[in-house]
Amino acid sequence: MKSLEKLIRTIPDYPKPGIMFRDITTLLASPKGLKKAIKALAKRFDDEDIDAVAGIEARGFILGGAIADRLECGFIPIRKKGKLPGKTIGQEYKLEYGVDIIEIHEDAIEAGSRILIVDDLIATGGTAEAAAMLIQRSGGVVAGAAFVIDLPELGGIKKLTALGIETHALVSFAGH
Repeated sequence: MKSLEKLIRTIPDYPKPGIMFRDITTLLASPKGLKKAIKALAKRFDDEDIDAVAGIEARGFILGGAIADRLECGFIPIRKKGKLPGKTIGQEYKLEYGVDIIEIHEDAIEAGSRILIVDDLIATGGTAEAAAMLIQRSGGVVAGAAFVIDLPELGGIKKLTALGIETHALVSFAGH
């Protein structure tokens, strides 16, 4: 996936000093790169029985919708608190610099449905872990998690793997 790695821009000191922000908007702008990323993320789960993809706001919507189309399943948006119009359930999670809440519609998942979590990047794994908790609280089964980028030094994939969630990332970058 070296060709994908080259399409991901690094922005130093964003959103704060010392952070190397991995920006996938340059990957999304590349028709070949975007297609390759979507195809590779979906392919890993082709033989799984996926009922829906849960995309984490906001870049997870872009990737997740396309992956759901390839896997011929539904799509569930996971949004920040207060952004969904219907009745929701929420899950708090820790950020490096505070606490936030993500939500899904309370009727988004049928009991026993197999759900694939998708986002652009996994760092500490807090958001993905919160997404998994929401899915499980809704009666769903987390079938796996897929990301374009892993920041292995921050331990997100290890955290999800320890929870029994099969996790897949296309590229990894050292640092944070």
